[in-house]
Amino acid sequence: MDIFTDVATDVAVLQSRAARCKLDHIIGSSAALESALAGVERVAPTDSTVLLLGETGTGKELVARAIHDMSHRCDRPLVKLNCAAIPFDLLESELFGHEKGAFTGAFNQEIGRFEMANTGTLFLDEIGDIPLALQPKLLRVLQEQEFERLGSGKTHHVNVRLIAATHRNLMDMVRRKEFRSDLYYRLNVFPIELPPLRERREDISQLVWHFVEIFARRMGKRIDRLSEKTLDAFRSYSWPGNIRELQNMVERAVILSNDRELPNPLPAARLQPSQASGSNPWLMQTTDSKSVTNSNQPAGTYQSTTRDSQRVLILQALHDAEWVIGGPQGAAALLGLKRTTLITKMRKFGISRPEPQSEPSQVANGIF
Repeated sequence: MDIFTDVATDVAVLQSRAARCKLDHIIGSSAALESALAGVERVAPTDSTVLLLGETGTGKELVARAIHDMSHRCDRPLVKLNCAAIPFDLLESELFGHEKGAFTGAFNQEIGRFEMANTGTLFLDEIGDIPLALQPKLLRVLQEQEFERLGSGKTHHVNVRLIAATHRNLMDMVRRKEFRSDLYYRLNVFPIELPPLRERREDISQLVWHFVEIFARRMGKRIDRLSEKTLDAFRSYSWPGNIRELQNMVERAVILSNDRELPNPLPAARLQPSQASGSNPWLMQTTDSKSVTNSNQPAGTYQSTTRDSQRVLILQALHDAEWVIGGPQGAAALLGLKRTTLITKMRKFGISRPEPQSEPSQVANGIF
């Protein structure tokens, strides 16, 4: 009996090591990341639905791949669909397929992602963008594992494990009647929240060197030095774009590198909101102005400094947003301001879009 117990223990240990190897491509060892990965290891061997939560750029697709690779479906297909990237009127066909003639332009029969993922895993990214009208049909296939293609009354049965992901707060969407509560509870079987990069700063050094190795090899460069000052700049920046933004910054730094040393690609204005655990840089500036005006120093000096800092932040945001003010990727969103508020402040600081020929001198002077 002891021999069988020892064998079972050895098998369990080997399985655990094999599972951990599947997570090796997820870089980092911080407590916040390890907590999320512990959930991944626990749920991966099951067929349960997983809901990945976290800000844009936190690596949800990478984690979905790890869950699939650690499951018993690993030798079956992993099919992916970004729900936000498909027009609403085509999303139903993408998910469930259609018959020939089901709608204008449907010249052939097409199978949907659920059929493609049969016996495997379906990863639905940005699940919060699925329109309300389509949610009951998604709920049905999750509960009953059956559906009909567009233009057909024939029921198709599938065996699919679902992993969903979103950067939205689905519970808030349920309260606003923008997301069905029954679908939310069906998706929320095993939620895993991926931490933003600002909550795992101890992983930044590993991530930087990981991306340096990738881009240096791709560009045929050799980089083996990274100054503590540059690394501190990376650690102190708030990274609103998370790992995706860090990856892009390292790529920029590799392009700019000389003498085998990685330079600091972050403009000075970006370093001002340092140590900001997700804080809005505009709010930080406002808070700073309130604190300094309570000191014994002349208020006018600090007000002038604060105005200059705010102007630099606005200019940086406008540059990063390519002078787009509104919208989810606009400068107002980057600053956490309303569009009308930003326009008012631009007028106050005398900021207007520069002529094309004036941009090089502005960059050279360090404005951006």
